[in-house]
Amino acid sequence: MVRTNINDLTAFLEVARVRSFTRAAAKLGVSQSALSHTIRGLETRLGVRLLTRTTRNVTTTEAGDRLLHSVGPRLDEIDAELAALSELRDRPAGNFRLTATEHAAATVIVPALNRLLPLHPDINVEVVVDYGLTDIVAERYDAGIRFGGTVAKDMIAVPVGPDLRMMAAASPAYFAERPKPRTPQELTAHNCINMRLPTHGALYAWEFDDRDGRELRVRVEGQLVFNSGDLIIDAALRGMGIAFLPDAMLQAYVDRGELVHVLADWCAPFAGYHLYYPSRRQQTPAFALLVEAMRLRG
Repeated sequence: MVRTNINDLTAFLEVARVRSFTRAAAKLGVSQSALSHTIRGLETRLGVRLLTRTTRNVTTTEAGDRLLHSVGPRLDEIDAELAALSELRDRPAGNFRLTATEHAAATVIVPALNRLLPLHPDINVEVVVDYGLTDIVAERYDAGIRFGGTVAKDMIAVPVGPDLRMMAAASPAYFAERPKPRTPQELTAHNCINMRLPTHGALYAWEFDDRDGRELRVRVEGQLVFNSGDLIIDAALRGMGIAFLPDAMLQAYVDRGELVHVLADWCAPFAGYHLYYPSRRQQTPAFALLVEAMRLRG
């Protein structure tokens, strides 16, 4: 019977999941050459090729794909059970990786951690800012934060923020030279600041609701395109065009008079930020504390 070090399997799973020796080596904290040597040794002992390497990417072979989907979940279960042993400790403990947009990290995660971590010194959290719809299982995250409507149905979703509305706003200087739009269709005559969606690279079509509650999408045009909400806000403040973002990101600027809100009657509420994680995830005391610290109250 072939005897394989569990660390070698862990190394293979990381490469197979991220499809990159460079990224896997960084996550595992080893050199790329050492990781390649480990994978070659594993393939030699098993007598099959597990990965196909090219200059641009890494893919699993049929044998590698089978190993990924058979052994991967079992090692995840072992990790979860080992983490559950923290229940026997005097103090909750654990290391967690979270993914969120920059705004969600700043407004939900950081305030929660400011309350939680001083009381529980054995809980450690890594936060990765990412605007895509991250597959937290494949990318080895414990949980993520996204808008409620974008969370996959096989995930447990916990509300961590109130309902939101999209908001269209521009600086007073911008509207000093142009009439304010009265309907979404009139946006086509304006310089609008577009958002490049990280999930598939397309430009976001601005979403509104008409008087009968029917969804209306408007593809706007303008001189600027960003994939960051903060950059869109900065451009709007400088009078470069109309921004279209969740009201939680723009309301403070409207309240101070730095931005002017338009088309308010055309934006319906939608589910705000939710913390999501796999339904099969082991609920350790430390993870439960993390969830409760971020849960929306009231």
